[in-house]
Amino acid sequence: MGKLKIIQQDAFLEPYSLALEGRHNYAVRREKELIGRQESLSDFAVGYLYFGLHKEKRNWYLREWAPNATAIYMIGDFNNWEEDERYALQPLENGVWELKLGDKVLNHGDLYKLLIKWQNGSGERIPAWATRVVQDEKTKIFSAQVWQPDEPYRFKIKRCLPKTVPLLIYECHIGMAASEEKVGTYTEFRQNVLPRIIKDGYNCIQIMAIQEHPYYGSFGYHVSSFFAPSSRFGTPDELKQLIDEAHRNDVLVIMDIVHSHAVKNEVEGLGRFDGTPYQYFHGGNRREHPAWDSLCFNYEKPEVLHFLLSNCKYWLEEFNFDGFRFDGVTSMIYRNHGLGADFTSYDDYYNMNQDGDAICYLTLANKLIREVNENAITVAEEMSGLPELAVSFADGGIGFDYRMAMGIPDFWIKYIKEVSDEYWSPGHIFWELTNRRYREKTVSYAESHDQALVGDKTIIFRLIDADMYWHMQKSDQNFAVSRGVALHKIIRLITAATINGAYLNFMGNEFGHPEWIDFPREGNGWSCKYARRQWDLADNQELLYYNLNKFDNALMELLKSVRKFHEIPIENVCDNEGDKVLAFKRKNLLFVFNLHPTKSFTDYGILVKKGAYKVVLNTDAEQFGGFGLADDSIIHHTQPSEYVKNEWLKLYLPSRSAVVLKVD
Repeated sequence: MGKLKIIQQDAFLEPYSLALEGRHNYAVRREKELIGRQESLSDFAVGYLYFGLHKEKRNWYLREWAPNATAIYMIGDFNNWEEDERYALQPLENGVWELKLGDKVLNHGDLYKLLIKWQNGSGERIPAWATRVVQDEKTKIFSAQVWQPDEPYRFKIKRCLPKTVPLLIYECHIGMAASEEKVGTYTEFRQNVLPRIIKDGYNCIQIMAIQEHPYYGSFGYHVSSFFAPSSRFGTPDELKQLIDEAHRNDVLVIMDIVHSHAVKNEVEGLGRFDGTPYQYFHGGNRREHPAWDSLCFNYEKPEVLHFLLSNCKYWLEEFNFDGFRFDGVTSMIYRNHGLGADFTSYDDYYNMNQDGDAICYLTLANKLIREVNENAITVAEEMSGLPELAVSFADGGIGFDYRMAMGIPDFWIKYIKEVSDEYWSPGHIFWELTNRRYREKTVSYAESHDQALVGDKTIIFRLIDADMYWHMQKSDQNFAVSRGVALHKIIRLITAATINGAYLNFMGNEFGHPEWIDFPREGNGWSCKYARRQWDLADNQELLYYNLNKFDNALMELLKSVRKFHEIPIENVCDNEGDKVLAFKRKNLLFVFNLHPTKSFTDYGILVKKGAYKVVLNTDAEQFGGFGLADDSIIHHTQPSEYVKNEWLKLYLPSRSAVVLKVD
């Protein structure tokens, strides 16, 4: 075997070649062990077709893996929730249990659980492979539910094709997408929110909190039932209809998938499914996540790999998702979960702190996903900067398509909090937004749901604060609002304009949704007031929210107007720290930013190639809530300079504004 391509392309990885090659070979070996005589990982990852509750021909079958169990009974509506030998599962091989029932015993909508017994103990459990779990509104108890409708939803569109324009991701949460103070549904999202997303110009939605979770306020990150779409938002068929409608409008749909940890609950989740603390999870001091109050999977176990890989294929095959954003990847790949660690050199990556089995799982998951759908998208939420994360497996990487550029939102929040904008450095900003590993695509974003949670603030709220409550009318001149609206647009434009992969926006932030997110909980009287989206603000033409939304629409159209915009090299044209002016090019688009808080410039000279430049986007335009100080209908012709290749482009640059020009 020759040297891995990733090492050939990055000389700094040479000292760690043995670690990289060993890891690559380990994934190859584990794959062979798992698939055995089968042809592929896709053939291996079909546990969801065998385990759980299924109707096969004229009989029902229920199967579960519970190696420590001494007896298992199915209990539910059909037997008055009592232990009954007629519903006793029988042991097969390797800790697998099975129950066979006639086709008339169970009916669509029946509730059920497992009563699992082990030496010196027993407990009620929701099947690990359950595909439908519901909560009783009065008792708040969760149960599995038989889901066998007479007319299940049939997909009209099988796959959505990849785009030649950047992936423009709209991060969303079904429950908090309603404008009313309540938990929204899949159907309401499809009818009311999806059309907005399509109109706004996004070509991909990333849906949070799909996998069932007992606590709504966990944002879907404390998963209990990995194969069950959350019933608090509706039925599996309604979720399928939503995905189908998105595909009909050429919008890709990816989901947040949580394989980094699991909720500690035992009745609802996998905590002590068969009475042991280590069936799915590590034992000892590695079992619990020290910061998340959750349980950590043991990725060395073949049964755990089977469970998680089958879960990936399940969502792709059964619901037509177009890929995944893997949550908590940093926590998975380091034994200390990356907590309190500084990643300043390659030595910080390649040491005994890495969890080789977790890295192997992620590698196999990416390989499997491509086998199921060669056009599927995978995104890693990872903050350490592990070098080979978004490199293909063939080249020696883990295989993700994108990594989240998590440093960008952190940078913006820190900059806004700690640096007055009169001291903002255009060169520093440009460096922070473009400092990334060559050949690895990222998802750039100014803010996601993380920056909007209670205890934090969105960018717009940090910029304007309490004045948002009283002065967002267009007729109301307010300094804090004018400044905040101007910088909000600049931050989004420069973040989107410098992408090398995809751009992401969290639901509502495109129009500067006010305040924070706070899910219903005991501390706020179980209120949904801050767990919703006030869409009426974006629809009210008298408010600046409307104009911010219009700007975001124009920004999305600009990014989509250039084929493979994200792959075009960025050329720094002007970086004047004194004037706080930054300009850079991407093909025939010129982006010019004046970050100065007070100075506007007349006939500001920028050296560019000869041509006629037309304004295609101006943050200061009146339609975008600006002052409209420049005449954007003017065609700007370059003027001769003392330089051979370039000429002077003279522009009027109002303070706190940015303009995008296109050269013919």
